[in-house]
Parts: sequence; C-alpha cells; structure tokens
Amino acid sequence: MISNEFIDKYMPLANGEYVKVYLYILRHEGEEFKVSDIADALNHTESDVNRAITYWKRQGVLEEEKKDVSLKDQISDEPQDKSQIKKYESKESDRSSEKKAEDKPKEQRKPYTADQVNKLAEDEEFTQLLYIAQKYMNRLFTQRDSEVMAYLYDGLKMSSELIEFLVEYCVQNQHSSLRYMEKVALDWHERGITTVDQAKTRTQGFQKDYFAVMRAFGLNDRRPAEQELVYMDKWFKEYGFTKKIIIEACGRTIEAIHQPSFPYTDKILSGWKEAGVKTLDDIKALDEKRKKKEPKQTVKKQSGNQFHNFEQRDTDYDALVIQQWKD
Repeated sequence: MISNEFIDKYMPLANGEYVKVYLYILRHEGEEFKVSDIADALNHTESDVNRAITYWKRQGVLEEEKKDVSLKDQISDEPQDKSQIKKYESKESDRSSEKKAEDKPKEQRKPYTADQVNKLAEDEEFTQLLYIAQKYMNRLFTQRDSEVMAYLYDGLKMSSELIEFLVEYCVQNQHSSLRYMEKVALDWHERGITTVDQAKTRTQGFQKDYFAVMRAFGLNDRRPAEQELVYMDKWFKEYGFTKKIIIEACGRTIEAIHQPSFPYTDKILSGWKEAGVKTLDDIKALDEKRKKKEPKQTVKKQSGNQFHNFEQRDTDYDALVIQQWKD
C-alpha cells in the first residue's frame, strides 16, 4: 500500500515520470529486476530510470536492499556484470510495526467455508438478508459474496436491518461491489455504529457536509478518497469548524494555487484553529490585521520607458496566518 506520507509529502513535488518509477518499484517490491526491466515497462531510457531512482534515494524514500553495494554500482547505465539482477526495496517496509498497524484494517475478515455458509443459511433471518441483498444488487451471489455477507452478519455481529441499510446506501451511491460494502461496514464497526439510526446520521452528515466540500473544490464527479475523509473528519470533528468556514478555506486554496489541495486547505484551517477562529467574522478580522501588516505596494517610474516597474508582492498567506495569531 502507498503510504499517506508519500502521497501528501513527496508526490506533489516530484516529476510525474519519477512517480511512475517509484510505483513500479513498489509494485514489484521483493522481486528481482533490472533497471532495463523498468525502462522497458515504462517506455523510459535507462538513464531516465537511473535519475528517478537517484532522486528517490536522495529524498530518503528508496534504499538499496544490500547495504554494502553503492548506489552507483547498483544502477549504472552499463553494469559491470550484465547478468546481475538489481533489487530495490521501498522504505515503506521500514515503517515501525505501530505505523503498519495503523495503515492496515483493524479487522481482518474471518474466512468462511461453504459448509459454514450453508449452516448459516439455516438461519431464516440470514437467508432473508441474502435474498434482499441480491434484489438490491440485481444479481445472484457467488460463493465469495455469500462469505462476505456471512462475515458481516456473523463475524461483525451486524444486525440484518443494518446490513440491509448498508447495501441500500451503497447501491444508491453507485457502489454495488461487496468489497466496497465490506470496507464501509468495517468503518462503521470501528466507529461503534450498531443501529440504522446511527448509520443514517453518519451517512447524512457525510453526504451533506463532505460533498459540499468536494463541490467547493470542483470535485463533483467522485466520492472522497480515504485520506480526504481523514482531513474532513479532522476539520469537522476535531476542529469543530462549520461548513461555511471550511468552504471559505477551500475557496482561498483554489484562489491561491488554482487547484484543489486538501493539505493546503489543512494549513489554512490549522492556522485559523490556532488563531481561535469561530465565525466568518473572525476570519475577516484576521484579514484586516494581515492587511495592516503587509508592506504597501510601491511604484517606480523609469524615464524614457512607457511602462512602469512595479514591486511585486510575494506574500506567504499561510505564514502570515500563523504569525498574526502569535502577535
């Protein structure tokens, strides 16, 4: 799995071709391959691949598996031993066991055999649940589909009413994959959601507030990604900001960098949180305070030239937000 740290910290600053090389290496981590294999797979030259690997090595993202072999020897354009297989491993594998535990689902699906599923089928409530779910999804379940439903019903101890609502909710949002439903079910389970009313509160708030943020970013054609949900949970629940304040921060993000960016918006909202912002009026007060501290724009005239030379403002808005609350 690609870590959130790589997506948030390293990917935005990297050349797109470098990212492709990194993803190839991560995909084949633990396997043996040559630089030429990467070049052929990605339609790059070997020099391009070498530059990408050197870049990620310099960033501290990749390291050689064999510590006694220099990078130069490992990825030279013309290896001394052309039969030698080069092998790299991502530092993703060097994360602490605690970090790995955070990245992995807290619940692992209990495997169910066909006999166990058949035994559950003797439960009239479970049989009725399978029938309703197949109707919602407009298809007959495979053995694996039935195993997933058995896990939700018997493993997670979700009520048939809650599972039925889960299936209905996912299908209405164009997600008819049981794999997706399982992920949503695990999220609800981890959040202690055990009733339909609790699930409705979760989904209604999600749909109204979270999709409002997505619309503010111009991302109307998809659902939020997992890391985006983490950011929005933080803004709404940990920071306690209203939808209006968060949408204001989204608008300022687009105005500043001309593209949606959850990390950039998070910087703005973190600054507002530290400054004690509660309302839009508080933001206006911060803006007025910032304007008073900005250097005034000056104009220099140059004789014999029909143009004026203006001193350009180079204001780091995020830095000012953080600084003004300290003052």
